[in-house]
Amino acid sequence: MDHIYEDIRKGERGAWISIAAYLILSAGKLVGGYFFASSALLADGFNNLTDIVASAAVLIGLRISQKPPDSDHPYGHFRAETVASLIASFIMGMVGIQVLVEAAKSLFMGKEASPDLWSAGVAAVCAVCMLFVYLYNRKLAKEIKSQALMAAAKDNLSDALVSIGAAVGIVGAQFGLPWLDVVAAFAVGLLICKTAWDIFRDSTYRLTDGFDQEELRDLRGTIAKTPGVEGINDVKARVHGNHVLVDVVIVVDPTLSLIEGHAISDKIEERMKRIHNIMNVHVHVEPREKSL
Repeated sequence: MDHIYEDIRKGERGAWISIAAYLILSAGKLVGGYFFASSALLADGFNNLTDIVASAAVLIGLRISQKPPDSDHPYGHFRAETVASLIASFIMGMVGIQVLVEAAKSLFMGKEASPDLWSAGVAAVCAVCMLFVYLYNRKLAKEIKSQALMAAAKDNLSDALVSIGAAVGIVGAQFGLPWLDVVAAFAVGLLICKTAWDIFRDSTYRLTDGFDQEELRDLRGTIAKTPGVEGINDVKARVHGNHVLVDVVIVVDPTLSLIEGHAISDKIEERMKRIHNIMNVHVHVEPREKSL
């Protein structure tokens, strides 16, 4: 169990990197947007400001999930990071809607001031920086199997793409199409909303104990191949933070002793840990019905 908490602490490092990156890049985008009259760059900058809040929520969730089990939470507090991902999706969704509203206002108010080309350079540099943050967090999230950090990584990627879109819109505006910058702001808002929806859907799926059926079949196959297991009456799994809980009902030879049945349970737990890195397996043993 200690290595699970160690993985969560690694996830905190990724959250801190995201926060630091957003602080620096949002400041650069907002200053550049105001000075170079770019609504797309301003929208991207405000998005990064709220991303700081979202990353902070992820960080808090990771901190809470490290609390040991207690009388009220016998399975621990690991789901706190899933709740943090859900909160992050709400924050991102509200920002996306706000960006769309502001872009619509700019369009109907006839804002057609062409943004300075320098703002495209700011957006491009920020996109490259955020892409590196995304690659780092994605790799770390896969390594420690952290849903919260993966949500933060998806946010990083959307920000990189948004900055690229902003740069494209700004460059296009230099060719006599100033409204293209407002269109880019619309694209920013839509992409933010799309990312928020993806994170929301995944978080609620996990919180309602949804589990991938293909992965469940793999777990079932591993259990079925364990020596002494003659059948499986039921197998269930659910995600609890960054690890999986498995409940299985196996069928064994009715002539086996209690000690032998327990040994089979131990074998299943050992195989699940070694093959699938699953630490929590509850095994219920039932005797095979005798033929009449």
